Amino acid sequence: MAALYSPAATPGPGGRPELVGPAEGADALFVVLGAGFTALSHPLLYVKLLVQVGHEPLPPTLGRNVLGRKVLYLPGFFTYARHIVKVDGKTGLFRGLTPRILSSTLSTITRGSVKKAFPLEDMEHVSNKDDMKTSLRKVMKETSHEMLMQCVSRVISHPLHVISMRCMVQFVGREVKYSGVFSSISRIFKEEGILGFFVYIAVSMLTYPFLLVGDLMAVNNCGLRAGLPPYSPVFTSWIHCWRHLSAQGQLFRGSSLLFRRVSAAASFPID
Repeated sequence: MAALYSPAATPGPGGRPELVGPAEGADALFVVLGAGFTALSHPLLYVKLLVQVGHEPLPPTLGRNVLGRKVLYLPGFFTYARHIVKVDGKTGLFRGLTPRILSSTLSTITRGSVKKAFPLEDMEHVSNKDDMKTSLRKVMKETSHEMLMQCVSRVISHPLHVISMRCMVQFVGREVKYSGVFSSISRIFKEEGILGFFVYIAVSMLTYPFLLVGDLMAVNNCGLRAGLPPYSPVFTSWIHCWRHLSAQGQLFRGSSLLFRRVSAAASFPID
């Protein structure tokens, strides 16, 4: 257990050094586990993003709902994934994985660095005798600290996140514009701008419709077919995108990948 203690730690009771924070080995293990989870979940996120941008390469199939009525279902995750494998092979399911892992790793490292640079001071223990103001103050302090770490990590890792999404949506138009990672960062800054970064950060922490809007704005009008008509209108702002999705009843598009019903606007009566 000696590796869990810092040699420079102040001796505690009995002369034994006290625990001063996560061990470097534990930090590295956390990064590796995070990268592994990112790799395992990538096919799911990949299919979800293609659904979000409205790419439906397979026709709907006839099925029945829980009431026994005939309805049209769009292909679920496994059917969509098999289509990607058919087109690009098994490795095609991991298109855009490298920048996503780099984004996730950079975000984790940044969060740890911010946490060490701005440690959360321990507040007095809140007991039954403490008033509501003390409890509320503790909650607000912890929430503010978490928001600081989230915002900084999102700002730092966002360019790689955008690159990853644009690599994935190249499946729609079969482009290779974003084949590199680091060579694309300058392109992202030029096209998105600082305001775009902060708008994305602000909305992506809220509910799914905001996350959907943020993903669509990241690929909209960037030179890839998936972000241009007829797949998508050219949006002037995220509010424009929100209003368009709301009018189409598509604010939750891609929220479910297993049982996807054809939208009411695209459906037709079934005998």
